[in-house]
Amino acid sequence: MRFEKISPPEEGKKIEYKNGKLIVPDNPIIPYIVGDGIGRDVVPAALDVLNAAAEKIGKEVVWFRIYAGEDAYKMYGTYLPEDTLNAIREYRVAIKGPLTTPVGGGYRSLNVTIRQTLDLYACVRPVYYIDGVPSPLKNPENVDIVIFRENTEDVYAGIEWPKGSKEAISIIEFLSKMGAKIREDSGIGIKPISEYATKRLVRLAIKYAIENGRKSVTLVHKGNIMKYTEGAFRDWGYEVAKEEFPELTITEDELWEKYNGNQPEDKIVIKDRIADNMFQQLLTRTAEYDVLAMPNLNGDYMSDFAAGLVGGLGIAPGSNIGDGMGVFEPVHGSAPKYAGQNKVNPTAEILSGALMFEFLGWKDGAELIKKAIEVTIKSRIVTYDIHRHVGGKLVGTKEFALAVIENMQSL
Repeated sequence: MRFEKISPPEEGKKIEYKNGKLIVPDNPIIPYIVGDGIGRDVVPAALDVLNAAAEKIGKEVVWFRIYAGEDAYKMYGTYLPEDTLNAIREYRVAIKGPLTTPVGGGYRSLNVTIRQTLDLYACVRPVYYIDGVPSPLKNPENVDIVIFRENTEDVYAGIEWPKGSKEAISIIEFLSKMGAKIREDSGIGIKPISEYATKRLVRLAIKYAIENGRKSVTLVHKGNIMKYTEGAFRDWGYEVAKEEFPELTITEDELWEKYNGNQPEDKIVIKDRIADNMFQQLLTRTAEYDVLAMPNLNGDYMSDFAAGLVGGLGIAPGSNIGDGMGVFEPVHGSAPKYAGQNKVNPTAEILSGALMFEFLGWKDGAELIKKAIEVTIKSRIVTYDIHRHVGGKLVGTKEFALAVIENMQSL
């Protein structure tokens, strides 16, 4: 593929996707985006750690810089150039730093645009405790969940009109003929949730649970109120389990009716919870939950809440997964006031890289990274966000990454 203003590296090989599986060479070309704000701090630090981990497992990442955000605007005159989207399509896997959505229109969100344009339909965010990180929970080690958040519909579909607009007035008039009562000064928003998008998300969540030895998949919804969108999400999720994984899944009712509450080793329990109840469930019955699947807005709330249980967004990795394609990024934002200060915690960016390694099939490299981070934090070599709670040796972004690499060499 030819690009307008970027040139891929001459060395390295492309990742391919055949028969539903990634074919990953030992030296894949992987695009990366530095992004905005603290991206300039955390992304280089993360790449250093990823290089060290790859080398230790006999692999090599050949990095290919692509652009989005302010850097892209300076180069292309647009915040999200086609070069960038085409590079991700061509090379299938990318890692990025945080992006600030430009003020003044054009994009609702650069991150959302990337996800929707490339059909990265599942936002997958594992949340687990790293020993040594301060947490508000008494037993934070019980938190070990993976959130699958639908990435293309619900509020991300973005169908809305402002109060008083001709579109809003027209819809209010139309709905009034159907018996609905809506105040004339209302803004109007529509949240579509489809069977197709729901089932492919839940299918991916169940496959993940099967492949990773997880015990349950919980469908999180507000179906008691929104019966034909969120309630349908719940019903369609159960249908996927029953129709596509009948030998490997059971419902919560079946768990008690057939097995007296004793879960068979070869079965995954499919259950559901109302979204507001799910928050207190994660607090009070943390260990009972494993993989969670939910519509977009619920997933947005739940993933940030869950990250807070184990120490906050500074250590929260994320991934956006489609069929044979993935873009990996930290959950946190661009925090421009800290940009260029070599101050912020790069853990979320580094762990996003570990997620990328898992996606590539390099699980030994991913585990190496996670263990090295835990050893580093547990030894109280920490950035300011953790240091203010636990003390220890205060280091900057680069120095923390170097400590992780040093600890990795001894593992």
